[in-house]
Amino acid sequence: MTGDVAERSSTLETGLGSSRRGTEHPAPGVARTVLPGGLRVITEHVAGARSASVGLWVEVGSRDEPGVGAGTHGAAHFLEHLLFKGTRRRSARAIAEEIDAVGGDLNAFTGKEHTCFYAHVLDRDMPLAVDVLGDVVLDAVMAAADVELERDVVLSEIAGRDEDPEDLLADDFDALLFGAHPLGLPVIGTEESVVGMTRDRLADFHDRHYVPSRSVLAVAGNVVHAEVLDAVSAAYGARASGAPESWHRTVGDVPAVPADRLSVRDEDTEQAHLMLGVPSLRRADPRWAALQVLSTVLGGGMSSRLFQQVREQRGLAYSVYSSTTGYTDAGTLAVYVGCAPERLGAAAAVVRDELGDLAAHGITDAELARACGQLRGELVLGIEETSSRMTRLGRRELDHGGLEQAVDLAGTLERIDGVGAQDVAALASELLTGPRAAAVVGPYGDPDELPVEVREMVE
Repeated sequence: MTGDVAERSSTLETGLGSSRRGTEHPAPGVARTVLPGGLRVITEHVAGARSASVGLWVEVGSRDEPGVGAGTHGAAHFLEHLLFKGTRRRSARAIAEEIDAVGGDLNAFTGKEHTCFYAHVLDRDMPLAVDVLGDVVLDAVMAAADVELERDVVLSEIAGRDEDPEDLLADDFDALLFGAHPLGLPVIGTEESVVGMTRDRLADFHDRHYVPSRSVLAVAGNVVHAEVLDAVSAAYGARASGAPESWHRTVGDVPAVPADRLSVRDEDTEQAHLMLGVPSLRRADPRWAALQVLSTVLGGGMSSRLFQQVREQRGLAYSVYSSTTGYTDAGTLAVYVGCAPERLGAAAAVVRDELGDLAAHGITDAELARACGQLRGELVLGIEETSSRMTRLGRRELDHGGLEQAVDLAGTLERIDGVGAQDVAALASELLTGPRAAAVVGPYGDPDELPVEVREMVE
């Protein structure tokens, strides 16, 4: 995905048989077709590849569960497991055997706004991957007996999550920032919600959301766009040519400031785990590139301020970093520190000072140049694998609706290079001076044992 944006061709769609008509080319090597039923097919030819990564993305995640019906929290993640249990044409064993027989990988993941079912196969087996994924996602049986089997699997996954301090920390942090908003709920659901999940609720949720008009088929590797469309035609048939269903995600009502500022979870851990952060930008905000530079300077690598000050110069923590998340209508900027409990106060004080300095003085030209170079390198090196390119295609298509900037690597690099130190300074002053929230997981049976420096950061 390098080079300038190619000029669009006609966007008129005339059906599955018209594999080249109605196809856009938003970037060199990339082609995009919207089929009559609303399924978006986007491909990237990767020269020299011998494989194909195929992802069927559905525009549904945990934030879309409330409002559909009572008892749906965790439905998207539950379906991620359940849909592999068999379709009208394939048993669960047959699904596994067909992919194993060609040496491929098959898996899925669920987020707050997306679900992706994907396969990685040899290029010649691309049609098989397209067929299996379409069968699994659109035509699963969802037998009652399989619901009970997968319920136990999901409950085991929740128990495993509860034993991972960093996973608990992330969920607690989101709950602080987003409160009762669906973005504040854990993707995996809760033990209570999963135990109460019925087959009818799951089937209803599936019928509402897992439809071609809310799906993207992203394919990257040694593939030809017309051949992918032929595979879709053979696999999907009439399911891809019906009338598209209209749907709009419910957005807004995201808390502007954290409802609560501090969460302390008492766990018998050897380390104390801290996540501190603030509400940030939605992913389509034009200042998104500046936010990435800010996060990189703050805690994005070995040369970042937090790594140097917390780990290298003071030895207070082994792991310290910053991160960002972006959603349709909200985002976060967060700092994570994992350290010995007796060092948490000192580490928190350093984080506090660095946030204050960034808010007051911005970044230096040298930091700007280093951060932009780091982001450019990470972006380009991160898409050398076909699976990474497929993920970029699918995620950007859902996030940005097929705009040229969504898939054009050169345009993304230009936006990074267009960030100035003054842009980062203005953003730091805006975000880092507002109300903060902090989640802590560690051996703090008495909340009064929590270091005063942590409390001061959120007061």
